[in-house]
Amino acid sequence: MTPTHAPALLRAALDAAERGWPVFPLRPGDKRPAGHPERDCPRTGRCADGHRTPEQRATRDPQHITACWQTAPYNVGIATGPAQLVVVDLDIPKDDSDTAPAEWEGMDDGLDVFAALCERAGERLPTETFTVRTRRGGQHLYFAAPEGKTLRSTGGSLGWKVDTRAWGGYVVAAGSMVGGAPYEVIHDAPATSLPAWLSDLLTPKPAPAPMPLSELSARMRNATAYSTTALRRELEKVLSARQGGRNRALYFAAYALARLIRTGDLTEADVTGELLSAGQSIGLPAGECRTAIRSGLVRGGAVEVSAA
Repeated sequence: MTPTHAPALLRAALDAAERGWPVFPLRPGDKRPAGHPERDCPRTGRCADGHRTPEQRATRDPQHITACWQTAPYNVGIATGPAQLVVVDLDIPKDDSDTAPAEWEGMDDGLDVFAALCERAGERLPTETFTVRTRRGGQHLYFAAPEGKTLRSTGGSLGWKVDTRAWGGYVVAAGSMVGGAPYEVIHDAPATSLPAWLSDLLTPKPAPAPMPLSELSARMRNATAYSTTALRRELEKVLSARQGGRNRALYFAAYALARLIRTGDLTEADVTGELLSAGQSIGLPAGECRTAIRSGLVRGGAVEVSAA
């Protein structure tokens, strides 16, 4: 990127700030935040009182923005949480091998999946809101976050190639260039309110209450008190997992319990059944649960990999 891009990027940063969206610098020509990560924080200067994340550093102050973007051709990041935004990120496949899972068979990209979600909800596709085309041809749909709710970013919980950016996340602003390709506004309008049905889908559900130990013991029949307690502990971890980490929690629970299957304290069927129920109760599809559980059991040596 040449210095001639700097004025356009400064304008992009100021434009976002004028809309009420706090911004912070991204590395020139890149999507990653400029500055140091927390692991390399010197705890001096702006971080004298502790590491300041990009979300915390984001600003709408035109003087600060101008001073920053005059030093380098930074791309522009919008801190979606402080901006009171929820941005729906509709991605496209990375290559020909990146195909939709069975649940979304026949869908070509995130836009197709989001359209299907709208149809399921009996709602039309919300195309009237502020929209940006990403550098790879995907779309960012900007929505005003609902009052009284703190929604966090999600990764794939709505469906294949559909992510959201809210608190804890950011988006690359229009006017930025990544890999020589621009982020461009394709519908310049105010960010409309997040549809209520979508807000409901993104609102974290209360974790189900863990099964009483006595009931779990009765279901396990021949399991020891130690193994039943271990199973309950792993089930609690799955039930309390946050969006974006639920699949991972299920995998690690299966991995942890694999040793008890190897020693004969628990059966593969019992572990799989209980973890499958827990995974589905927190919103994971059955197929995704089975894949995560089997992967954890294989990694833990409780299940052998079938020969091809």
